[in-house]
Amino acid sequence: MKMTLLKKLKIAGALGLAGAGVVATIAGTQALAADPDNHAPGKAVAGDALVGAPAGKDAGAPPDTTPGLVPRNAQEAAIERGRYVAVAGDCIACHTAHGSGKPFAGGLVLETPFGKLVGSNITQDVKTGIGSWTQEEFTRAVRQGKGKHGENLYSAMPYNAYAKVSDADMRDLWAYMKTIKPVENTVVANQLPFPFNIRLLMVGWNWLFFDNSPFKPDATRSVEWNRGAYLVQGLAHCASCHTAKNLFGADKSETLAGGTLGGWYAPNITGSRGGLHDWSVEQTVEYLQTGGNRISMASGPMAEAVENSTQHMSSADLRAIAVYLKSVAGPAMPARPAPLPADNAQMLLGARVYEVNCAACHGSDGKGLDGLVTSLGGNSALQAGVASNLINAVLRGTTPAITHGKPTGAGMPGFAWKLSDAEVAAVGSFVRNSWGNAAPAVSAASVAEARKSINAPAKLKFANAAR
Repeated sequence: MKMTLLKKLKIAGALGLAGAGVVATIAGTQALAADPDNHAPGKAVAGDALVGAPAGKDAGAPPDTTPGLVPRNAQEAAIERGRYVAVAGDCIACHTAHGSGKPFAGGLVLETPFGKLVGSNITQDVKTGIGSWTQEEFTRAVRQGKGKHGENLYSAMPYNAYAKVSDADMRDLWAYMKTIKPVENTVVANQLPFPFNIRLLMVGWNWLFFDNSPFKPDATRSVEWNRGAYLVQGLAHCASCHTAKNLFGADKSETLAGGTLGGWYAPNITGSRGGLHDWSVEQTVEYLQTGGNRISMASGPMAEAVENSTQHMSSADLRAIAVYLKSVAGPAMPARPAPLPADNAQMLLGARVYEVNCAACHGSDGKGLDGLVTSLGGNSALQAGVASNLINAVLRGTTPAITHGKPTGAGMPGFAWKLSDAEVAAVGSFVRNSWGNAAPAVSAASVAEARKSINAPAKLKFANAAR
């Protein structure tokens, strides 16, 4: 009997699905002003509400500052704050099918290690959306992972992070959600195979891994730091992608130290070496606000997160996130490996492939173009133990984040049709071990596996034209 229960708990744990597609470091609302009558300026104390209430020191996001647009009453102000919260939480990312033109109507297929889940319809349609829900039911779903009728939600919906969202933010979010235009779109959200399609199994996962405690400010830290912590740990749910998962799909203890999801590697974003150690606060803000800086350009799911969410956040909130992330202590980094020697056979092949296909944009010196093309030298993400992002980029190319700050982002074409597995591995190894970089070599086998997983074409074979 005990073994049976243990097996059930393991199955339930395996259903702890990471947040889908949102490789995100997302923002929230403005920093809280200190109360000079109660505590030292700039310090947070237990009981401070970091967002939410319509007035006073606990005021949440400022209304939209578009010229001429001023909320006429408290309800409009609450709706505007709620819109900000929805953008901060990047709700649109998982609840909108790509290319559908129907925001929040669901239908986005989320590929997980356990099967397919589909983003639900959260418009105000009574039949197929949440038009018949109450505020209490909505809050319970977002923060506790319980559906309208008490059914367990899967943790692809990151309620384990949203549990830290304040009551005030939840009220404002609901006020905004009530304004979403109804769209009739029936979605079968649970398409997992047996036994993972049994929602009751999530009871075991929740018992083992779900911490529903609210956010607790650290009184020894500044208001800005606490604001960043609230956003990163809660609304932004950064750990959903940037924290490695255990066998049950729950977060490991090395928070924000990097994790793999959907074939992409969400890199270390702690303040340690290998993470954001060499990034300034300003560079981090620039990356989140525009999609790139002189070191790196957002691509893949992170580009979507920047487009949908972080570019629309206030500079104060982005700075708070950066300050907090820079303070997070990362894991001890392994000893830096010796770079592959330049006369290594794979390095020699990689150098030739790079010169022909990559140098025109990234430069022979690997410096790229500031704020437009990723710099390769000294790029910690490229030197990570996992080379999946680099392989993905070479095989299928990248689409940049198109933002207000960088409306003409430079995309990268895919080279799957042009390069063999050995050539992709060689250029990857060359990039990871040139210009001061040092990292393990990329294998042709890992490229072949990635090519198959993303259904990328094989290298074209041209018939010899000579007769």
